Amino acid sequence: MKKLIKVLIVDDSALVRQMLEDMLSSDSDIEVIGTAFDPFDAREKIKLLHPDVLTLDVEMPKMDGVTFLKNLMRLHPIPVVMVSTLTEKGADVTFEAMDLGAVDFVTKPKINLKNTFEAYAQEICRKVKTAALVSKTTLERQYSRYVANLNAPPALAQVAPVKRQATPKKSLQSHKIIALGASTGGTEAIKEVLMRLPENTPAIVITQHIPASFSLPFAKRMNTVSEMTVFHAKDGQPILSGHVYIAPGDKHLMVAKEAGGYVCRLNDGPPVNRHKPAVDVMFRSVIATVGKDAICVLLTGMGADGAIGMKEMQAIKVPTIAQDENSSVVWGMPGEAVKLGAADYVLSLNKIPEKILEISAQ
Repeated sequence: MKKLIKVLIVDDSALVRQMLEDMLSSDSDIEVIGTAFDPFDAREKIKLLHPDVLTLDVEMPKMDGVTFLKNLMRLHPIPVVMVSTLTEKGADVTFEAMDLGAVDFVTKPKINLKNTFEAYAQEICRKVKTAALVSKTTLERQYSRYVANLNAPPALAQVAPVKRQATPKKSLQSHKIIALGASTGGTEAIKEVLMRLPENTPAIVITQHIPASFSLPFAKRMNTVSEMTVFHAKDGQPILSGHVYIAPGDKHLMVAKEAGGYVCRLNDGPPVNRHKPAVDVMFRSVIATVGKDAICVLLTGMGADGAIGMKEMQAIKVPTIAQDENSSVVWGMPGEAVKLGAADYVLSLNKIPEKILEISAQ
């Protein structure tokens, strides 16, 4: 008999609890062993039922999801998939939860799901099954990193002063471009990289698998922790040194070359590797326009998006960097790249910024 993934649903809405239970129970690999209406109820049921994965509502009475998650990761780490509202506030709280060690998130199901139930059910089941693969050691490491960043002096963490909004600096067109892709665990991994790069770093283009309503808040959040200036990419936007461009959650980000230099191009074509934006789409555009002047980076993420693109980058002598298994939340995308022999460097997350700067200086 195969071992089922035991899931505890934590949500203050009885309707949402029932909907999530119906969705998760539709997957033959998942068993919903209980539901909890608030964190205090959840605490007792965790002790009693020993779930493999929690789905956790971001906003609840008595104790919010992030406060509960902080206690959970400190005392009894369990893989968690956050369930978030489609608001900027919901996005900010969700990213805080990801910093703390939540594996992934889904947006809250709409009450009328008749037309989208199957697609939504597939998404949450896939993310719960991915979360079940994450080890306790990985969760402990994520939480330790969160505490270390919290306690680090600004000079060590290299956290830039908070910028109210991203505005282009007077800057030269970027000769080199760093192309970076990520998925599950990527919001935190990208933050770790950007925190440690100086403002004169060559331009960075980023594809992170993320819902459309969350990509702008994510870009804003990254802009507050980086010495570089971080943008939610716009079509036709010049790509400048010292700037970062994050793909919108519903468009492929591509790099094009025009008379004045490199620019962002947003493409509304079909998903590639089931994703839009797709890392492979961005990587291939960089191959076509930037060529050997690129640097290719693939961080933590489920699946294989970006692995073939990285191999194609390597074939034209672009330096390629993959995050190692030990520091990844899920070693899917970088792991597939390593299997293909596509990674020139396989590095722990904390070594990647240093390698980027070393290659950039060559």
